[in-house]
Amino acid sequence: MADGAAAGMIGLGNMGARIARRIRDGGFPIVGYDVNATACEQSGVAATASIAELVQRSAVVLLSLPDSRVIEAVVRGDGGVRASAREGQIVVDLSTASPRSSVRIHGELGAIGVEFIDAGVSGGAAAAEQGTLAIMAGGSPAALASLTPLLATFSARVYHMGESGSGHTTKLLNNFLNAISLAASAEMMVAGRKAGLDLAKLLDVVNHSSGVNFATLNRFPRVIEGDYLEGGLTNELMAKDVRLYLELLQELGVTSFTGTACLGAFDFAGALGYGNQISNRVVDAIGDLAGGVRLQGFERGADAAGGSK
Repeated sequence: MADGAAAGMIGLGNMGARIARRIRDGGFPIVGYDVNATACEQSGVAATASIAELVQRSAVVLLSLPDSRVIEAVVRGDGGVRASAREGQIVVDLSTASPRSSVRIHGELGAIGVEFIDAGVSGGAAAAEQGTLAIMAGGSPAALASLTPLLATFSARVYHMGESGSGHTTKLLNNFLNAISLAASAEMMVAGRKAGLDLAKLLDVVNHSSGVNFATLNRFPRVIEGDYLEGGLTNELMAKDVRLYLELLQELGVTSFTGTACLGAFDFAGALGYGNQISNRVVDAIGDLAGGVRLQGFERGADAAGGSK
């Protein structure tokens, strides 16, 4: 990427706005666009009036969008990325998306001389804020290498996973493990609460034993104190990611024995009204089904079997 060239971020939600600010604070001129005017105002970056204007002003176009349906509309729609793009530009999709869709977009943009990198990110809102995201990318290694200074403003590790689609494939595999460890750990924590265990001690045991995972290390020590780490992936988006994972496995001819149960946990949370809340709230949905259990305010034995709720 040429020194001083502008970048543009389409999608200024929880992740997009944080990444855009990291790019700005890293010394790269950046503009943003979001259909939500409030998101634009709150992002802290200069906003464009349209996608077309953003693309015209940017050497690198970044996408941070909810799903492939939205991504395809943004790329292919009237006044979208493809209609305004020029030869030599690079489009980087930081969303969690269908690998098959990403491969199609790669071909369509490649036909007009535009590189497309599917670049899933991992680490959540906190890592985006701190600039320590992990990036798993598919597409041209040369195009990816040219983005090194820009990506370094918001990521600590960049993995080139292979050809187009491989970045988003890797992201789906990772997100499934994230989802299932969160759902399973939430279920375990509700059971521990009802059994009357000291939850802080329970987590300490797990985190020094074979059950340790990202959720027990990084999520539940905060949740039991009442901090759900708001601002990250919602239950609705987590369910979307698990659906994409199951679609991928079907395409690959791999049987999933646990995926549908995992999806059920987050769909259930959505049905109870937690859909637009952070996915850590799946523990409250499971707690609701267990009789209104919450992890906070522990008193030994209060929620033990046969005790008060």
